Amino acid sequence: MSKTDNKAIIQSLRGMKDIVNDESTLFTYFVDNTSAIAKRYGFSYMETPILEETALFKRSVGESSDIVNKEMYNFTDKGEHEVCLRPEGTAGVVRHFVQKKLDRAGGTQRWYYHGPMFRYERPQKGRLREFHQFGCEVFGVESVIEDANIIMMIKEILEFFGIGFKLQLNSLGDQNCMPQYKENLVNHLSFFREELCEDCQVRIDKNPIRVLDCKNDNCQLKLSNAPKITDNLCDSCNTDFEKLKEILDFNDVKYEIDTNLVRGLDYYSKTAFEFVSNEIGAQSAIAGGGRYDKLVEFLGGRPTPGIGFAIGIERLLELVKMKESKEDIIYMGALDEASVNIVLKIANAKRKTSKTLVEYTPRNFNKHFKLAEKVNANILALIGEKELSEGTIYIKNFITKEEKTIKLEDF
Repeated sequence: MSKTDNKAIIQSLRGMKDIVNDESTLFTYFVDNTSAIAKRYGFSYMETPILEETALFKRSVGESSDIVNKEMYNFTDKGEHEVCLRPEGTAGVVRHFVQKKLDRAGGTQRWYYHGPMFRYERPQKGRLREFHQFGCEVFGVESVIEDANIIMMIKEILEFFGIGFKLQLNSLGDQNCMPQYKENLVNHLSFFREELCEDCQVRIDKNPIRVLDCKNDNCQLKLSNAPKITDNLCDSCNTDFEKLKEILDFNDVKYEIDTNLVRGLDYYSKTAFEFVSNEIGAQSAIAGGGRYDKLVEFLGGRPTPGIGFAIGIERLLELVKMKESKEDIIYMGALDEASVNIVLKIANAKRKTSKTLVEYTPRNFNKHFKLAEKVNANILALIGEKELSEGTIYIKNFITKEEKTIKLEDF
């Protein structure tokens, strides 16, 4: 806190920031266009509460994850309930799916969402304690074709915004092959357990595949000869993984196999993927997700296949290239006090079809010109004493440089 005139100035919390001006323009541009793409793929919008029971994330994300162990904003509320600010979006969507008994209704559900998430971690470039995600979740589709569909949708989103990327792909197996792989991995890790970081030593007992996700350089070095999950897949998982690669190849989607890719959450099975970029420094993951066919059961529902993804919006904003807008931005102003009312009336009519900004204070031509340029208007429209008496309006197009006076009804 700093002080001015002996009064404390309240500042935003560390790792939390305001989204305003150019950044807010970019933010809404990203959300609006990503939402439009999701709708074309058959998704409808949903919104879950920011505050949920802490148990939801312990059961879904997993108690072996860093999110649950270290990063959640959790507390006891006035009703003595253990609650937390949501650290990710999928669990809340699955909770809704089970709570509304949609697991018993059959059929397919496709939802997209966007909003703030919260994790108490060290703030750095591209990583905040309050951050925003855009995500999609699909329930009721077991086919690996849906996995490919989701991946191609993310590819379309990133290409729309002009963002370069690499796709990393892995299969985590399922309940038929994952237990044996975990046993093989634990046997391998036991030879140098004491040389691993403290977190990894805990992960070996709770969920050993999370060791593969460790960012410690020494641990990664020790894992170089670890068993590969893709060498331990059952026939069903291997068939699905080969089919996924076949579909991506047929659709010219480039990818790399990363056998250490396990994602940061415990609920993934079979397909796991990340889109990464080398344009944003160390925090290279810009989108990721995978299949979670057992998560509905973990949260008390009937067996239901599911798959989804999330995009970290703040990480992407500096890479987003806005396409030139063809929308007219009209600046309207009055040259004298008597013209203010008619300017406001005409502006309200224009707002039905065009973005229209109004300056309420009467000013001369030059001042209106400067203000119009400041708000990036491409059309200037002014009314003064002469125009008011003649029922006309002065128009200047900043792009074509054309100037003219026309009848109000023509405008």
